[in-house]
Amino acid sequence: MRFFHQSLKLNNVCYDIRGPVLKEAKRMEADGFHLIKLNIGNPAVFGFNAPDEIVHDIIINMQNAQGYGDSQGLFAARKAVMHDFQSRGIMDVGIDDIFIGNGVSELIMIAMQGLLDSGDEVLVPMPDYPLWTAVVTLSGGTAVHYVCDEASDWNPDIADIEAKVTERTKAVVIINPNNPTGAVYDKSILQGIAKIAREHELLVFADEIYDRIVYDGVKHTPFASIDPEVLTICFNGLSKSWRSAGFRAGWMALSGNKKIIVNQAGNGYLDGIEMLSNMRMCANMPAQFGIQTALGGYQSINDLVLPGGRLRDQRDEVLNLIADIPGISVVPPKGALYCFPKIDTQRFNITDDERFVMDLLHEQRLLLVHGRGFNWKEPDHFRIVFLPDKETLSDAIRRLRNFLAHYKQ
Repeated sequence: MRFFHQSLKLNNVCYDIRGPVLKEAKRMEADGFHLIKLNIGNPAVFGFNAPDEIVHDIIINMQNAQGYGDSQGLFAARKAVMHDFQSRGIMDVGIDDIFIGNGVSELIMIAMQGLLDSGDEVLVPMPDYPLWTAVVTLSGGTAVHYVCDEASDWNPDIADIEAKVTERTKAVVIINPNNPTGAVYDKSILQGIAKIAREHELLVFADEIYDRIVYDGVKHTPFASIDPEVLTICFNGLSKSWRSAGFRAGWMALSGNKKIIVNQAGNGYLDGIEMLSNMRMCANMPAQFGIQTALGGYQSINDLVLPGGRLRDQRDEVLNLIADIPGISVVPPKGALYCFPKIDTQRFNITDDERFVMDLLHEQRLLLVHGRGFNWKEPDHFRIVFLPDKETLSDAIRRLRNFLAHYKQ
C-alpha cells in the first residue's frame, strides 16, 4: 500500500503555538477536562467583541459582497488605509500601494513568495512570531535570527543585525510592538535598522498589527516614517486593535523607495506581488466593508489600554502575580497582549521547555506556549496571554505558582 509523506518543504517548518501541546490540550478537553488557555491571542474568546459599528456595516453590505472584488481590495477600504498613514505623517502611500488580504498571514505569504529564491536570507527577530520564520522557509529562503536583548527591554541588538547581513540577505523583519515579548521599540533602534537597510540595500517588513495596543504612555513609531530611502512594507489589520480576528481582514502597504521594485520588463518584485494577489482572486469581501468604519470611527481600543482599561488592568495583574513566584522574572510589556517570562532553568532543572509546558498542562490544566516555539534560543522562557479576565488570570498564575513550588524536570 502506498504511503504519502508530508512535503519535504515542511521539514524545517514549525508552528508550535498550535503544535503538540495544543493537540494534547484538545484531547484532554475531549475527555472532559476544563483548561485555562493562555496560549493564543484571540480576543473574542475572552469577551473582547468587535465594535458594533463594524459588524453593522458588514451586515448591511452583505448583498454587495457576493461577487469577486478588485484583487487589491475595495477602493474605500484602501483609501481608509491611505488616510490612516497620512494621519501619521506618511504621505507616500497611495491607493495602488495597498493590498487587502485575508488577514496579515496571507499577505506575509504573498510578500515572501514574491521575493525569495532558494538560498536567499531574511533577518528575523529572535524571539519572533513563528509564522515569519515558517513562511520564509516555505518560500525557499533561510531565516537568519537576530537577537532581541532582554536586558534592553527586548529591543533588537543592532550590532547583531549588522553582523548577520550577508550578500544573500534581501530583507529584515521587525515586529513592533513585538509578539511574544510586548516590546515597543525605541525610535533610535528603528533608525539603526533603517541605516543598515539603506547601506546594504535591504527591504524592511514591518509587522505592526499591535500598533494601537500600547501602555504607560508609550508611543509607537511606524517604521515607514523613519527613512524615505528604505522600501518598507507594513502589515496591519482588524484582528487585534478592533478585536475582529475571525473576519480575516488585513492590509499591506508599500512606502519609501518604490523605484527598486518596478521595472519596464514587468518582472520586478511589485509585479510578483500583483500576480500572487490576482491568483487568489480577491480577499474576503464582507470583511472589507468593515475596514473604513474601523479606521475612521471611534478608537475604542484606547479605552482598553489606558489606566483603568481592561487590557491595562489585566497586564498589571499578571505582572504583580508573577513577581511573587520564586524563579520567575519578566520584562514588563509596553504593548501587545503578551508577556514573555524568564524561568530559572537551574532552579527547576529545565532542559526541555516544551516538556515543561506539557507537564504544566497535565498537572494544572493550564495551557501556555514554550519559548522555543517562538524560535528563542534557550529553554528558559514561556509566553502568557493576558486576555482573560482578572479572576481567570489570578487562578492561572496561582496554578503556575503551585506547580513550580515542587517542579523539577
